[in-house]
Amino acid sequence: MRQFADVEGLSELVRDALGAGRRVVAVDRLRGGSKKGVYRVRLDGPRPESVIVYSWAEAENYWPSTQETDPADPLAPASGVVPFLTAQRALCSLGVRVPRVLLADDSRRRCPADFAVVEDISGGTLEALFESDPDRAAGALVDLAEMLGVMHRDRAQHYGRVDLLEQGAGVSELSCERRVLDRALRDLKEAAGRDDSIATADTALHDRLQELADRVSPRTEYGLIHGELGPDHVLVDADGHPVLIDIEDLMYFDIEWEHVFLQIRFHERYTTLARPGLDPQRLDLYMLAMRLSLVAGPLRLLDGDFPDRAFMQGVAEHNAKKALALLPSV
Repeated sequence: MRQFADVEGLSELVRDALGAGRRVVAVDRLRGGSKKGVYRVRLDGPRPESVIVYSWAEAENYWPSTQETDPADPLAPASGVVPFLTAQRALCSLGVRVPRVLLADDSRRRCPADFAVVEDISGGTLEALFESDPDRAAGALVDLAEMLGVMHRDRAQHYGRVDLLEQGAGVSELSCERRVLDRALRDLKEAAGRDDSIATADTALHDRLQELADRVSPRTEYGLIHGELGPDHVLVDADGHPVLIDIEDLMYFDIEWEHVFLQIRFHERYTTLARPGLDPQRLDLYMLAMRLSLVAGPLRLLDGDFPDRAFMQGVAEHNAKKALALLPSV
C-alpha cells in the first residue's frame, strides 16, 4: 500500500513557506501524476487561498525502476527538485511563465523526500479550457505559440537536459537522431513483447526506423524544449496567459522532437503552434519514434499499480495503431 503525504506533513511545509499564521483547511491530491505527487493545499486567512505542493517521494513514482546506463541521455526520466529548479530558473530567465516557487528543499530534513511549494494557478489547464471557454483558450494558445518561439530560438551548441548541462554531465557524443533511434529500437523491442500488433510488424518497423534515420543530416545547434508539452501541462492564469508545468525534462534538443509531440497532443489546434523551417526528415523519424515510445511507456507503467489503467491501456493501443499507419503501403 502506497503511503502518500498527509495533512500534518503538508501543513508543516506550508507554514515554512508562508509563515506560522496560516492554517491548512483541506488537502486534495490531484490526479494524473506518475512521477511525483501533486497536492492542492487550501488555506484559511488572506491570500493565497491555496498553494501547490510537489512531492518527489518514492511512493509517488509509479514507474518501474530501469537500468539507465547513460547519465547524459536527456530522454531518460527526470525527477526531483534539482531538475525542477534548474528548469524553473532557465525558463524565468527567458520570460517564460512558470509557477512561482515559494519553498523548495532536497535536504530531507523537513520531510523524507524532495519537495517544492509553488504558486497555485487558478485558471485550470488549457486542455480543460478548450472545452469550457474556447475563446479564452484560443487567446492562451496564441500566447503559448509565442512562448514556444522564445524557447526554441534559445540555442545551444550541445544538447542535453538543462540540469545535467549545468552540472557539466550532460554533453553527449551521440547525435540527437542517433539518440532517438537507439531509444526507439529499445521501445520497439519492448512494445513487440507486449503488443501483438507491434510484434507482427516488428521487422517492418525496425527497417523503417533505420531507413528514416539514414535520411537525417547532421546538426550542431539545438533549441530549448519542454519535452512533454501537452495541453494538460499548460495552466492558464487569471489574466489568460499560459503557464508551463511539469518542466523537469526541460532540455536543449532538436525542436522537431517537441513539434511531433505537439502535433500528437494538440491535434487540429497544432496549426497555431506550427512554425516554418522544421526538418521534414527529422519529423518523420521522430514521429514514428514518439509513437513507439507512447506504446512501450504506458505498457511499462501498467507493470506496476498505476491506478488509471484503462486510460493507459487506451493510450498504448491508440499509438500502436498510429505507429503501424506510418509504415509505407505495400
